[in-house]
Amino acid sequence: MSPLRRPRLAAALALALAAAAGMAGAAPPARAEAEIRALIEAVGQSGCRFQRNGRWHEPAQAQVHLQRKYDWARRRGLEGSAEDFIERAASRSSFSGRPYRIACPGQGEVEATAWFSARLARLRAAHAPAR
Repeated sequence: MSPLRRPRLAAALALALAAAAGMAGAAPPARAEAEIRALIEAVGQSGCRFQRNGRWHEPAQAQVHLQRKYDWARRRGLEGSAEDFIERAASRSSFSGRPYRIACPGQGEVEATAWFSARLARLRAAHAPAR
């Protein structure tokens, strides 16, 4: 690795650790785990392109990327709620800090925070007990 890249890598790792620090704690409840996994799968099955660091990626690539970020956090005991996952992993690059964006067919681009939050709301509504 070139000496010029080392400070950027160190800064990216520090940012990732700082962002994930708020997720520290015990293993996530089963509901949080299921919701996070459903969100990661949703982006992969969405047909929507995923932008990170200025480059567009296909849905399957986005799913793999977010799964890696979640697996990294879990190995370090940094998981949390689905909202924590959206805020700390699915919304922006830990490397550059730039927000992720999502573009679905027939719709305009949106920030990933909004897309994942809407998905989470729909997921919860679909699993809410009938009254």
